[in-house]
Amino acid sequence: MPYTVFALKWRPQIFDEIIGQDHVASTLRSSLEKSRLANAYLFCGPRGVGKTSTARILAKALNCKDGPTVSPCGKCASCLEIAKGTSLDVIEIDGASNRLIDDVRTLRENVKFAPTQGKFKIYIIDEVHMLTNEAFNALLKTLEEPPPFVKFIFATTHPQKIPSTILSRCQRLDFRRISAKEMIEQLKKISRSEKITVDEDVLFAIAKASDGSLRDAESILDQLASFAQGKVSLKDAVSVLGLIEQEALFDIADKIIQKNALAALQILDNILNEGKDISVFLNNLIEHFRNLMVAKISPADSALIDLPKEVLDRLSQQAAALSLDEIFAYFNILVGAQETGKRLDSLRIPLEIALVKLASDKKAQASVSQPAAAPKNNPPEAPRPAKPVTPPVENKKEEEPPKEPNTILSITIEDIKNAWQNIADGLSKVKMYLATYLNEGTPLKLEKNTLTISFPRDCSLHKETLEERDNRQLIEKTFADSLNCNLRVNFVLSKEARQEPVQDDPALKSALNAFGARFIKEI
Repeated sequence: MPYTVFALKWRPQIFDEIIGQDHVASTLRSSLEKSRLANAYLFCGPRGVGKTSTARILAKALNCKDGPTVSPCGKCASCLEIAKGTSLDVIEIDGASNRLIDDVRTLRENVKFAPTQGKFKIYIIDEVHMLTNEAFNALLKTLEEPPPFVKFIFATTHPQKIPSTILSRCQRLDFRRISAKEMIEQLKKISRSEKITVDEDVLFAIAKASDGSLRDAESILDQLASFAQGKVSLKDAVSVLGLIEQEALFDIADKIIQKNALAALQILDNILNEGKDISVFLNNLIEHFRNLMVAKISPADSALIDLPKEVLDRLSQQAAALSLDEIFAYFNILVGAQETGKRLDSLRIPLEIALVKLASDKKAQASVSQPAAAPKNNPPEAPRPAKPVTPPVENKKEEEPPKEPNTILSITIEDIKNAWQNIADGLSKVKMYLATYLNEGTPLKLEKNTLTISFPRDCSLHKETLEERDNRQLIEKTFADSLNCNLRVNFVLSKEARQEPVQDDPALKSALNAFGARFIKEI
């Protein structure tokens, strides 16, 4: 007997066997029971979630010898032929290869003929969004007023590409992605039946790699069962699928939290040496920090994080070492590396720079609570220009109006530029992500007691974050402590975008030093 792959062998044959689409099955059962059947159905949703399988089950329910029925027998000639795809009354059409107006004209001619065996002639058109506009227009009249024995079932992954005139003539049912929990239960069932020994963490890895597609998950399990010798281990799954192990994501996040830039780069190097896709790793790392954000605000919430309980517990523990502001800053830097990678031939360089940025400060600095304001008579290290001294003017309040403090400063824009790194270092002791954002800006001008700081036009997030009331006050206090004068800050966006990496970028220098490399050309 020829071998049947899991995706076909375990295809659902009745409504009760459909995985993860209870709302769809319930709607169709109700329509059959009440004999309220639409002329046309539109099944929308991601690939591999059961759209075509459900269409076949509906076709069997309509054409079973006992039909229309919610429980097709699966044994009559009609049910068997539909299951095998050989029924003359159920015509399955690939919309991608039969997309032209002539194909639809042929269909229009054929719908006139009565079914040969069953009660209905049923057209299942997969990827219907691939039809041309002319083909859709030719289908309209037949779709609106088909012969009483004709039913249409359309399936698509892109419903937004279907003309509204077609949508309005269909009953739409939306299929959802299959959750990891539902997928793992089905894979366990298949493994038991097929006598495959597989670890629990392997099933989770398969479910995660399948991205909501049960068909993909079944195909992966089939592939691993053929590859493995006896028991399917996580090592087999990682080797065959090129997966990024969850442990690697926790490890590199730990190194970032510990401010160990070199260890973070070494973990990345090991992952790439194993042949893993760097873009997949970066996507997974961004998702990991997203999960840390959710774990921070809602610990161990399996509804928001589709991961096993032991992984949720580890996420909650790791999230406890970070503030939400830090998670947001890390996320922003990683996304920035992803965007920079699109402009370069290699994603490795911007990712390495991002990791060094994330893990460049000492852990002690990041964990210090807000310090008390430095005493006015003990200013920090230079540059620290002295405040202008105004001689007392007793008994002259009536003669001279009060002046705004620090309207005239003894510092210049050059003084501020020279003190910029010291200011950023002082700010990092309180809120590291604010220092990271501020470092993207450049002191532009100093008028009276207002300092204007310019940011590249693609740093609007930096500007908006720094403008928040509490953040602005903290920045102004840091300037006061560092320069011994009161300044107001104003943030603006320039017309120019960031050009990274640049030769004098501190993070780039750190990366170059770590690898003993040198700068050749500015991108």
